[in-house]
Amino acid sequence: MPRIQGVDLPSNKPTHISLRYLQGIGPTLALQLCRQAKLDPQRKARELSDEELARLAVILDREYTIEGGLRRRINQDIHRLKDIQAYRGLRHRRGLPVRGQRTKTNARTRKGPRKTVASKKSVKELR
Repeated sequence: MPRIQGVDLPSNKPTHISLRYLQGIGPTLALQLCRQAKLDPQRKARELSDEELARLAVILDREYTIEGGLRRRINQDIHRLKDIQAYRGLRHRRGLPVRGQRTKTNARTRKGPRKTVASKKSVKELR
């Protein structure tokens, strides 16, 4: 099982699919990396030699921010928004959608499970 930047890549999948398991690498970038490292994107990841893996690792270290560095940068950006009290930072702090989505309905992923509020009984029902 090939390993790049502390992440085990699935060995039974094509190289360009396996590279997507690294955070920060999508379909387009995976194909570009294969082209840069002169690899066949359709070859299985287990068929890559140590030298080819080293070439990939060097390209990733030199030119791209992925995995731990990317996670750290994203968290720093969010923390900065909170510190300067930007509107987006406030939305992050409250756990609400950040990019202008509606919240009256939907937004359950960000807001979490519904918290049902008991309805108030009217005066007529109490008599």
